[in-house]
Amino acid sequence: MPLTRPELRLPKMPRGIRAPFKTLGPGSVSSLLKIALDVAYVLLMIITAVLLFAFLASIFIPLSNMNLIVANESGGRQQPLTRPLLLFGVGALTAYFGGFLLILRNLRMIFRTLTIGDPFRPENVRRLRQIGLILAIVTGGVWLVQGLVAARVAPGILDSQGTGELLTPVFSVLVVFVLAEVFKEGARLRRESELTI
Repeated sequence: MPLTRPELRLPKMPRGIRAPFKTLGPGSVSSLLKIALDVAYVLLMIITAVLLFAFLASIFIPLSNMNLIVANESGGRQQPLTRPLLLFGVGALTAYFGGFLLILRNLRMIFRTLTIGDPFRPENVRRLRQIGLILAIVTGGVWLVQGLVAARVAPGILDSQGTGELLTPVFSVLVVFVLAEVFKEGARLRRESELTI
């Protein structure tokens, strides 16, 4: 009996139940999401470029007699706006949006493979791992910057993030790494099926 090539098949829907839309391939939901990611990527690229320009401009603009006011419902605090403080603020914001720009770049490439109906590629494993790593760096950076701002710029006005507020972002990072392993296993099964004669 000749060996046949095993195929990866999705489970069949029970009789009478049909999927309301196509999820993979051209004209699918993934292709619509790819378009949305493309638009978001362009907008985020513009925002990041403007912030980068603002960061470079803040090196040279004069800051005499400029103050920073930080307030909440119970009161506020005014302090002089110094160049290091301005560079720190604009630089942190630029890094934040730049990190999400890199995440969107990888997501667009993953959705490109979904649109052509071939998601289990080894490069998607690498892309998902990069997304998880960037998301972890952005999450850690936000936590650190918020703590520094609460301690140095607005003590008693702003609160630093507690470790409990890190649960959702850490969970998201772990989910991305688990998805990377799922894609790795899918890529391995695909490679084995291609080698089978």
